Amino acid sequence: MGFLESTVWRLFHSPQRDPFIDKSPKLLATPSQTSFAKFSLPSSYSSATSSRSSSTSSASLFWRSPKPSRWSLFTYVPSSVRNAVSKRQVAVVACLVLALLFWIMPPPNTWRRHAVHVTVQPPISNPYQVVRPAELWTTPKGHAPDPLKWLEQNSNNRHADVAGANLWKSVPVLGHKSRKPRAALISLVRNSELPGLVQSMRQLEYRWNRKYNYPWIFFNDEPFSDEFKTATQNLTSAPCYYETVPKEHWSLPDWIDESRFMNSLEYLGAIGVGKGWMVSYRHMCRWNSGFFYKHPRLKDFDWYWRVEPDVHFFCDIDYDIFRFMRDNNMKYGFNMNILDDARSFPSLWSRTRSFINAHPELIHPDADLDWLLDPHNSGDYNNCQFFSNFEVGSLNFFRSEANEKYFDWLDRGGGFYYERFGDAPIHTLSVAMFVPKREIWFFRDVGYQHDINRHCPPRSSDRCACDPTPIDENFYKLVPLESPQKKPDDTCIRQFLGGNWLDKKEGWNQEGEQAFGGDGYHGYLDDGRS
Repeated sequence: MGFLESTVWRLFHSPQRDPFIDKSPKLLATPSQTSFAKFSLPSSYSSATSSRSSSTSSASLFWRSPKPSRWSLFTYVPSSVRNAVSKRQVAVVACLVLALLFWIMPPPNTWRRHAVHVTVQPPISNPYQVVRPAELWTTPKGHAPDPLKWLEQNSNNRHADVAGANLWKSVPVLGHKSRKPRAALISLVRNSELPGLVQSMRQLEYRWNRKYNYPWIFFNDEPFSDEFKTATQNLTSAPCYYETVPKEHWSLPDWIDESRFMNSLEYLGAIGVGKGWMVSYRHMCRWNSGFFYKHPRLKDFDWYWRVEPDVHFFCDIDYDIFRFMRDNNMKYGFNMNILDDARSFPSLWSRTRSFINAHPELIHPDADLDWLLDPHNSGDYNNCQFFSNFEVGSLNFFRSEANEKYFDWLDRGGGFYYERFGDAPIHTLSVAMFVPKREIWFFRDVGYQHDINRHCPPRSSDRCACDPTPIDENFYKLVPLESPQKKPDDTCIRQFLGGNWLDKKEGWNQEGEQAFGGDGYHGYLDDGRS
């Protein structure tokens, strides 16, 4: 029996009600041991003293540790009950209580009715929304990059900057390039577009760059205001640079006939070509096509991500996009592939074809131009383009001899001013001619919106603040109803991907759908929502 049990037992079985009386050693002494014993006391006092001695004896026993005894259930049963009930009777009562419990308890086969069923969602296949051209879905050979495997190993912000690690990540490793890619977010923007740029920066910083801290580089045809600099610097912890476009890159070339140019502005404006009457828009298209990568500020960078004002980034991105491009040997990345208004560049394909004939040695041996040509329209350019308002690319590719010669060829022809050549179709044709498809990446997992064009990946509610869009969502939004151009038989992105993406439903035909008011692009087996 432990100390606590023995204390309780003594408390309730001591002869005196209070066992703590006279527990002082001095008061526990007997009268014969005290100096007061020589006096004669009344007999009543003697009897009281005798009783007190008995009490003292009990108290002294209280403070002694009892001998350990074997524990028993009857230890805690009052003595009156213990004397009246035998162990056998207690055992019988316990059995009856257990039997009663079993009788009241429902049978085990009914327990399921009260079970809580938790539905566990199966793991999402292809969570990175990887969609590649059909001919590239093969196992990489040798040391060829495997983008899907890279994403599986390097997502979850594995390469995000952390405090104190930035310096180490930038230190080159012997025999290798710097650990962190030399990359920047670039934006051609005016002071008056500050509110729109603030929106774009705030969303991209929150969704991605606050974890990776890539620098921002802003370009303008005039100096930036202090207000612009202060506002943008307050939105990021990354370095910011403010650059002015050289005058010679933002003015009419000396070989352009100014009167012919003015006639072009008037004509394109009259027929409703988007921004066809704006001089500054022509300068902008020309600069984005062949001059942005030549700016001195970018000479120490290898990669860029173009960011426009007034755009939206809907999704959290948990991997380093620039590192992905570099490690997988990608040259160009996009997330929309759509039609452009053919009235903007009527001579673009003929000039491109003449360039191919003049410089066949510059065309990449694995280049694929077939998806950009319409076999039902004399093999001409089908006007598909990578929507360049969102693009991630290699600056070294644009600095290459092939791309430089192609841009100079088009620039000397005057198409940026006599027509309205855009940077999107020019980048598309250049990439298609000089880069194999395996080095072009569809960033389907990045939700993005610019004006009326919006892209939101499927199965992304856990990380995106948008409703998923079909893969063909923005196919011809940039083509006005008054444009007479002939649309290709298949959407641009499906022609780029090929394979099963082009399969149609049995019995469906485009003419039949159009006869009933459809647009003729709803007959695919895969609707592009998965």
